[in-house]
Amino acid sequence: MFYKAIRLIFSQRVLVSILIVLQLVLLFLFVTTSIKYYDIIRVILSLVSILVVFFIFNKKDKPAYKLSWVFLILVFPIFGGLFYLLFYFQSTTRKAKRQMEGIVRETQPLLAPRKDVLPQITQESRECLRQVRYLQEYAGFPVYRHTMTEYLTPGEVKFEVLLRELKKARRYIFLEYFIVEEGLMWNSILDILKEKAKAGVEVRFMYDDMGCLLRLPQHYPRVLAEYGIKCVAFNKFRPALSTLQNNRDHRKIAVIDGEVAFTGGVNLADEYINAVERFGHWKDAAVMLKGEAAWSMTLMFLQMWAMTTNAKEDYAQFRPWQNEDCPVSSDGWVLPYADSPIDNEHVSEHVYMEIITGAKDYLYINSPYLIIDDTMLSALALAAKAGVDVRIVTPHHWDKKFVHVTTRSYYRDLIKAGVKIYEYSIGFIHSKTFVSDDKVA
Repeated sequence: MFYKAIRLIFSQRVLVSILIVLQLVLLFLFVTTSIKYYDIIRVILSLVSILVVFFIFNKKDKPAYKLSWVFLILVFPIFGGLFYLLFYFQSTTRKAKRQMEGIVRETQPLLAPRKDVLPQITQESRECLRQVRYLQEYAGFPVYRHTMTEYLTPGEVKFEVLLRELKKARRYIFLEYFIVEEGLMWNSILDILKEKAKAGVEVRFMYDDMGCLLRLPQHYPRVLAEYGIKCVAFNKFRPALSTLQNNRDHRKIAVIDGEVAFTGGVNLADEYINAVERFGHWKDAAVMLKGEAAWSMTLMFLQMWAMTTNAKEDYAQFRPWQNEDCPVSSDGWVLPYADSPIDNEHVSEHVYMEIITGAKDYLYINSPYLIIDDTMLSALALAAKAGVDVRIVTPHHWDKKFVHVTTRSYYRDLIKAGVKIYEYSIGFIHSKTFVSDDKVA
């Protein structure tokens, strides 16, 4: 126990945290020792804040976002402007932005818009046509036909199906997750990954370094490399006082052979499958895609892998069913999409708004964190006032107190407009789903 504590104290993550705290202390000492120049510094920083406010008002951004920053600067006029500049210039570096733009250009030919199917979509699912046009043009992901979808809930079901599909892998397995922790779930998956890597299947695993802080051993990529598994940590936790630490990979993606893909709210830790209890019963959801649409999720993973490793990739080699037709048949349309930090296109928000405004009979939403702006609040209220059955399910047991209080702050206006709000009372609901009119989800 003593040696374990010593290893923890001198681990990389603890030392990095200590270095960040030391930087904060040094910043405080710098400010306090400059007290004799306080009046001059106050005037200069206040002028900086005024200029920043003008910059924010003229910036092309969401009004609610701009007002939040202006309010913060007015409350803290001395350091508010400086803090905004720190956040603005460090949110994404120019080098990272150029790198991601290059990767997107490389993969773009493999994600060409399917304009040839638009007439067929118009006949079969006209209510989805606007979404398809928007996502193909502005998110850069095509629509697919030959894809079977399966809704998996709770997390235990996703876990069981994922294990089954991993065992079928022949060519490659790609995993990208925000939270991974050693335990029943991850160890069961890892056993299969070891077997597959030994059998010659290419296995790649990417996890978020902050999301797995204190959950995975130090230097975990080296550990997995011994089993033939390629592993990288996204945006490693570094000893720097920087807003770049806030750039996280929150995705949950699993891809097998480019033919099967999983996504949803389920991370790879035991609370997600109720093997351990944190806030009562953990209710989550995932979706499995089998067929053509898994290709988009394959490229989503490969894009982020290239971004993290700086490795050159022959993306086309991973395409499934080369020189033959996809054997999967279906009667619906599937369009997986991803958002990007390198532009100002709020893709996910626009998709949700289109579902809300297009709903005619019902709109059902699950969300653990209901934090919305005035535009979405008005859209939900208007849908309910127009006779749409709008229902929202949020957690009764919370994992973040401030977020829970913020979520409840929207209840009054929504309920007044006719929106029905329910709280999942026997545990924590981590599921994030939109479904409307038996037509779109």
